[in-house]
Amino acid sequence: MITLATIAVTVLVHVVHADAPKTAADYAADPALMIDAYRHVEAASVSDAIEQLLHEKRYMSHHMQAIFPTKFAGTALTVKLVKEENHDANALSGMLKAIDSGGQGSVYVMTVEDGADIAGMGGLMGTAMFSRGFAGAIIDGGVRDLPQLKKIGFPVYSTGPVPSTSVSHYRFGGMNLPVVCDGVKVSPQDIIVADQDGVVVVPRDKAPEVLVLAQHLDDSEHSMYPFIEKFHSIEEAVKQFGRI
Repeated sequence: MITLATIAVTVLVHVVHADAPKTAADYAADPALMIDAYRHVEAASVSDAIEQLLHEKRYMSHHMQAIFPTKFAGTALTVKLVKEENHDANALSGMLKAIDSGGQGSVYVMTVEDGADIAGMGGLMGTAMFSRGFAGAIIDGGVRDLPQLKKIGFPVYSTGPVPSTSVSHYRFGGMNLPVVCDGVKVSPQDIIVADQDGVVVVPRDKAPEVLVLAQHLDDSEHSMYPFIEKFHSIEEAVKQFGRI
């Protein structure tokens, strides 16, 4: 006989099960769930988790700035531009093909050789990425057409705005190959996490473990804010939560 008490217990069991924290194995088995979870953790916590687990620096420097405050995560689609003066109309065609090969959740990661004063991308490329569902772009080089990029709300990190062009000055050097972007190695399908604190690159094979620790670090820090506000002591908060 089914009673109200039985129903209540059943509902409670289901609620507890639904709210149970995900494990690294859960995320490894469901990449889409993992990417979505990365969208909700802070880049700083991801960086700390990588340092604790891998003992590596995987964050980009202060030189990499966003054109507007943003937060996103996705999988790296890498592109390399090589400095070379040319009059070849097809010198950059591979760059455009790379954009059209990406899709929902892709993050366009481009290195522009000696490109601080060269716009690696602009409004046309950003509009194409936006229309294809890219999460954002990381350009180790300049960016231009900021009014259009801001109008459509497409997030871009770069070394700064410049009005120049790469046309006739650069050649496509390849896509979906390992690149070094602002001093950090990025391989295709690595996880890119970006927010107002900066950009972090998570090695794909370590992404589930890094995510679980980053979530734990996030939870600890967010619990400390009300503790500090109530007790007016950061020393006591660190003793209580072990996080700074």
